[in-house]
Amino acid sequence: MQYELFPMEKPKYKLLSLSSGSNGNCYYLGTSEYGILIDAGIGSRTIRKYLREYGIALETIVAVLITHDHADHMKSVSYFGTKMSIPVYATSSVHDGIARSRYCEERLYGSRREIEKDIPFSIKDIRITAFDVPHDSIENVGYHIEINGQTIVLATDVGRITEKITHYASKANHLIIEANYDEAMLQAGSYPYYLKQRIVSGSGHLSNRLTGEFLADIFCNNLNEIWLCHLSKDNNLPEIAFKTVEEKLCDKGIIVGEHVVLRTLQRGKPSGVKEF
Repeated sequence: MQYELFPMEKPKYKLLSLSSGSNGNCYYLGTSEYGILIDAGIGSRTIRKYLREYGIALETIVAVLITHDHADHMKSVSYFGTKMSIPVYATSSVHDGIARSRYCEERLYGSRREIEKDIPFSIKDIRITAFDVPHDSIENVGYHIEINGQTIVLATDVGRITEKITHYASKANHLIIEANYDEAMLQAGSYPYYLKQRIVSGSGHLSNRLTGEFLADIFCNNLNEIWLCHLSKDNNLPEIAFKTVEEKLCDKGIIVGEHVVLRTLQRGKPSGVKEF
Protein backbone atom coordinates (compact mmCIF):
# COMPACT_ATOMS: atom_id res chain seq x y z
CA MET A 1 0.00 0.00 0.00
CA GLN A 2 1.32 3.42 -0.93
CA TYR A 3 0.79 6.45 1.19
CA GLU A 4 0.78 9.93 -0.27
CA LEU A 5 3.09 12.14 1.72
CA PHE A 6 2.14 15.71 2.44
CA PRO A 7 4.70 18.26 3.58
CA MET A 8 4.11 19.44 7.13
CA GLU A 9 2.69 22.92 7.17
CA LYS A 10 4.92 25.43 8.92
CA PRO A 11 3.29 27.16 11.87
CA LYS A 12 2.14 30.72 11.27
CA TYR A 13 3.96 33.32 13.28
CA LYS A 14 2.32 36.48 14.48
CA LEU A 15 4.07 39.77 15.25
CA LEU A 16 2.01 42.27 17.19
CA SER A 17 2.54 45.64 18.84
CA LEU A 18 0.49 45.76 22.05
CA SER A 19 1.52 49.32 22.94
CA SER A 20 4.14 51.79 21.78
CA GLY A 21 5.13 55.08 23.38
CA SER A 22 6.16 56.66 26.67
CA ASN A 23 2.94 55.36 28.24
CA GLY A 24 4.23 51.81 27.76
CA ASN A 25 5.86 49.48 25.24
CA CYS A 26 5.20 45.81 24.60
CA TYR A 27 5.48 43.53 21.56
CA TYR A 28 4.44 39.93 20.99
CA LEU A 29 5.95 37.35 18.67
CA GLY A 30 4.83 33.74 18.52
CA THR A 31 2.69 30.90 17.21
CA SER A 32 -0.56 29.36 18.42
CA GLU A 33 1.54 27.22 20.79
CA TYR A 34 4.04 29.63 22.32
CA GLY A 35 5.23 33.21 22.19
CA ILE A 36 7.60 35.78 23.63
CA LEU A 37 7.17 39.37 24.77
CA ILE A 38 9.65 42.09 23.94
CA ASP A 39 9.39 44.63 26.76
CA ALA A 40 6.63 44.65 29.35
CA GLY A 41 5.97 48.32 29.97
CA ILE A 42 2.19 48.12 30.39
CA GLY A 43 0.10 46.40 33.05
CA SER A 44 -0.03 42.62 33.08
CA ARG A 45 -3.84 42.65 33.01
CA THR A 46 -3.76 44.90 29.96
CA ILE A 47 -1.28 42.57 28.26
CA ARG A 48 -3.55 39.62 29.01
CA LYS A 49 -6.57 41.51 27.65
CA TYR A 50 -4.87 42.60 24.44
CA LEU A 51 -3.47 39.14 23.76
CA ARG A 52 -6.89 37.58 24.33
CA GLU A 53 -8.35 39.88 21.66
CA TYR A 54 -6.05 38.12 19.18
CA GLY A 55 -6.76 34.63 20.49
CA ILE A 56 -3.49 34.40 22.41
CA ALA A 57 -3.40 33.02 25.96
CA LEU A 58 -1.00 34.69 28.38
CA GLU A 59 -0.02 31.22 29.59
CA THR A 60 1.63 30.51 26.22
CA ILE A 61 4.32 33.15 26.89
CA VAL A 62 7.64 31.36 27.42
CA ALA A 63 10.02 34.33 27.71
CA VAL A 64 10.21 38.09 28.16
CA LEU A 65 12.99 40.14 26.54
CA ILE A 66 13.75 43.58 27.98
CA THR A 67 15.48 46.37 26.04
CA HIS A 68 16.29 48.65 29.00
CA ASP A 69 15.35 49.55 32.56
CA HIS A 70 13.04 52.55 32.01
CA ALA A 71 9.57 52.02 33.44
CA ASP A 72 7.73 52.26 30.13
CA HIS A 73 9.61 49.13 29.02
CA MET A 74 9.74 46.97 32.16
CA LYS A 75 7.19 47.95 34.80
CA SER A 76 5.35 44.59 34.64
CA VAL A 77 8.46 42.46 34.48
CA SER A 78 8.30 41.28 38.10
CA TYR A 79 4.81 39.87 37.50
CA PHE A 80 6.03 37.70 34.66
CA GLY A 81 9.32 36.76 36.30
CA THR A 82 8.08 36.17 39.85
CA LYS A 83 4.35 35.44 39.70
CA MET A 84 4.43 33.40 36.47
CA SER A 85 8.03 32.15 36.70
CA ILE A 86 8.69 33.11 33.09
CA PRO A 87 12.37 33.60 32.17
CA VAL A 88 13.32 37.25 31.72
CA TYR A 89 16.17 37.89 29.28
CA ALA A 90 18.32 41.03 29.52
CA THR A 91 21.95 42.02 29.79
CA SER A 92 23.54 41.93 33.23
CA SER A 93 23.50 45.75 33.43
CA VAL A 94 19.84 45.97 32.46
CA HIS A 95 18.97 43.30 35.03
CA ASP A 96 20.81 45.31 37.68
CA GLY A 97 18.85 48.40 36.68
CA ILE A 98 15.58 46.48 36.88
CA ALA A 99 16.49 45.22 40.37
CA ARG A 100 17.02 48.80 41.57
CA SER A 101 13.84 50.13 39.99
CA ARG A 102 10.89 51.01 42.19
CA TYR A 103 8.69 49.37 39.55
CA CYS A 104 10.22 45.96 40.23
CA GLU A 105 8.20 44.88 43.25
CA GLU A 106 10.06 41.60 43.72
CA ARG A 107 13.51 40.42 42.70
CA LEU A 108 13.57 38.11 39.72
CA TYR A 109 16.16 35.67 41.07
CA GLY A 110 15.29 32.30 39.45
CA SER A 111 13.77 33.86 36.34
CA ARG A 112 16.80 36.06 35.60
CA ARG A 113 18.52 35.13 32.34
CA GLU A 114 21.60 37.15 31.41
CA ILE A 115 22.47 37.67 27.77
CA GLU A 116 25.42 39.35 26.06
CA LYS A 117 25.33 41.77 23.18
CA ASP A 118 26.23 40.35 19.76
CA ILE A 119 26.10 36.74 21.01
CA PRO A 120 23.08 34.82 19.61
CA PHE A 121 20.84 32.70 21.82
CA SER A 122 17.72 30.69 21.11
CA ILE A 123 14.26 30.37 22.61
CA LYS A 124 12.65 27.32 21.00
CA ASP A 125 13.01 28.00 17.24
CA ILE A 126 13.57 31.74 17.63
CA ARG A 127 17.19 32.88 17.24
CA ILE A 128 17.91 36.20 18.94
CA THR A 129 20.85 38.58 19.05
CA ALA A 130 20.91 41.69 21.25
CA PHE A 131 22.88 44.71 20.05
CA ASP A 132 23.85 48.04 21.56
CA VAL A 133 21.54 51.05 21.17
CA PRO A 134 22.60 54.40 22.70
CA HIS A 135 20.12 55.85 25.20
CA ASP A 136 20.27 57.49 28.63
CA SER A 137 19.37 54.31 30.51
CA ILE A 138 21.83 52.10 32.36
CA GLU A 139 22.11 50.15 29.10
CA ASN A 140 19.84 49.70 26.09
CA VAL A 141 19.70 47.01 23.45
CA GLY A 142 17.86 46.32 20.25
CA TYR A 143 16.96 42.83 19.11
CA HIS A 144 17.74 41.01 15.86
CA ILE A 145 15.36 38.05 15.61
CA GLU A 146 15.40 35.22 13.08
CA ILE A 147 12.32 33.03 12.80
CA ASN A 148 10.76 30.95 10.02
CA GLY A 149 13.14 32.36 7.41
CA GLN A 150 12.30 35.95 8.36
CA THR A 151 14.35 38.56 10.17
CA ILE A 152 12.76 41.05 12.56
CA VAL A 153 14.80 43.91 14.01
CA LEU A 154 13.62 46.20 16.81
CA ALA A 155 15.46 49.39 17.80
CA THR A 156 13.66 51.74 20.16
CA ASP A 157 14.75 54.70 22.31
CA VAL A 158 17.56 55.39 19.87
CA GLY A 159 19.73 58.34 20.83
CA ARG A 160 21.61 58.30 17.54
CA ILE A 161 22.33 56.01 14.63
CA THR A 162 25.48 53.91 15.01
CA GLU A 163 27.37 51.42 12.86
CA LYS A 164 26.01 48.63 15.05
CA ILE A 165 22.40 49.68 14.49
CA THR A 166 23.06 50.04 10.77
CA HIS A 167 24.62 46.57 10.66
CA TYR A 168 21.60 44.83 12.15
CA ALA A 169 18.82 47.01 10.72
CA SER A 170 20.08 46.51 7.17
CA LYS A 171 19.37 42.77 7.53
CA ALA A 172 15.71 43.19 8.46
CA ASN A 173 12.69 41.97 6.57
CA HIS A 174 10.52 43.63 9.20
CA LEU A 175 11.99 46.67 10.98
CA ILE A 176 10.52 48.29 14.09
CA ILE A 177 12.31 51.58 14.66
CA GLU A 178 11.72 54.73 16.65
CA ALA A 179 10.43 57.96 15.10
CA ASN A 180 9.90 59.84 18.33
CA TYR A 181 9.45 63.51 17.54
CA ASP A 182 8.91 66.16 14.90
CA GLU A 183 11.73 68.69 15.21
CA ALA A 184 9.55 71.78 14.73
CA MET A 185 6.92 70.54 17.21
CA LEU A 186 9.58 69.84 19.83
CA GLN A 187 11.23 73.25 19.53
CA ALA A 188 7.89 75.09 19.60
CA GLY A 189 6.46 72.93 22.35
CA SER A 190 6.11 73.41 26.10
CA TYR A 191 8.90 71.10 27.24
CA PRO A 192 11.54 72.86 29.39
CA TYR A 193 14.87 73.56 27.74
CA TYR A 194 16.75 70.83 29.63
CA LEU A 195 14.25 68.18 28.48
CA LYS A 196 14.42 69.33 24.87
CA GLN A 197 18.21 69.09 25.07
CA ARG A 198 18.00 65.62 26.57
CA ILE A 199 15.80 64.41 23.71
CA VAL A 200 18.13 65.67 20.96
CA SER A 201 21.39 64.96 22.82
CA GLY A 202 22.44 61.75 21.10
CA SER A 203 21.38 59.67 24.09
CA GLY A 204 17.70 60.56 23.87
CA HIS A 205 15.46 59.84 20.89
CA LEU A 206 15.37 59.91 17.08
CA SER A 207 13.39 62.50 15.15
CA ASN A 208 11.16 61.66 12.21
CA ARG A 209 13.68 63.27 9.86
CA LEU A 210 16.66 61.33 11.15
CA THR A 211 14.73 58.06 11.04
CA GLY A 212 13.58 58.76 7.48
CA GLU A 213 17.09 59.60 6.31
CA PHE A 214 18.47 56.48 7.95
CA LEU A 215 15.83 54.24 6.36
CA ALA A 216 16.46 55.75 2.94
CA ASP A 217 20.19 55.13 3.33
CA ILE A 218 19.93 51.46 4.33
CA PHE A 219 16.95 50.44 2.20
CA CYS A 220 17.35 47.28 0.15
CA ASN A 221 14.98 44.77 -1.42
CA ASN A 222 14.88 42.48 1.62
CA LEU A 223 13.14 45.17 3.70
CA ASN A 224 9.42 44.47 3.36
CA GLU A 225 7.84 46.36 6.21
CA ILE A 226 8.70 49.28 8.51
CA TRP A 227 6.90 50.03 11.76
CA LEU A 228 7.54 53.46 13.28
CA CYS A 229 7.41 53.13 17.06
CA HIS A 230 7.58 55.20 20.26
CA LEU A 231 5.94 58.33 18.80
CA SER A 232 5.82 61.21 21.28
CA LYS A 233 2.40 62.22 22.55
CA ASP A 234 3.35 65.91 22.77
CA ASN A 235 5.89 66.36 19.97
CA ASN A 236 4.63 64.19 17.14
CA LEU A 237 1.59 63.03 15.23
CA PRO A 238 1.23 59.73 13.36
CA GLU A 239 0.44 61.50 10.09
CA ILE A 240 3.49 63.78 10.45
CA ALA A 241 5.81 60.86 11.23
CA PHE A 242 4.45 58.88 8.30
CA LYS A 243 4.68 61.76 5.84
CA THR A 244 8.20 62.78 6.89
CA VAL A 245 9.58 59.25 6.56
CA GLU A 246 7.66 58.70 3.33
CA GLU A 247 9.18 61.85 1.82
CA LYS A 248 12.73 60.84 2.80
CA LEU A 249 12.23 57.43 1.21
CA CYS A 250 10.70 59.00 -1.90
CA ASP A 251 13.74 61.27 -2.26
CA LYS A 252 15.74 58.09 -2.88
CA GLY A 253 13.19 56.63 -5.28
CA ILE A 254 11.63 54.30 -2.67
CA ILE A 255 7.85 54.34 -3.01
CA VAL A 256 5.79 53.49 0.07
CA GLY A 257 3.09 50.98 -0.82
CA GLU A 258 5.06 49.74 -3.81
CA HIS A 259 8.55 48.99 -2.54
CA VAL A 260 7.85 48.81 1.20
CA VAL A 261 4.97 48.88 3.69
CA LEU A 262 5.13 51.74 6.22
CA ARG A 263 3.04 51.88 9.41
CA THR A 264 2.94 54.01 12.53
CA LEU A 265 2.26 52.20 15.79
CA GLN A 266 -0.37 53.53 18.15
CA ARG A 267 0.04 54.56 21.76
CA GLY A 268 -1.74 52.57 24.41
CA LYS A 269 -3.41 49.97 22.23
CA PRO A 270 -2.58 47.15 19.82
CA SER A 271 -1.63 47.95 16.24
CA GLY A 272 0.52 46.61 13.47
CA VAL A 273 -0.27 42.91 13.16
CA LYS A 274 1.90 40.82 10.81
CA GLU A 275 1.57 37.11 10.05
CA PHE A 276 4.18 35.10 8.19
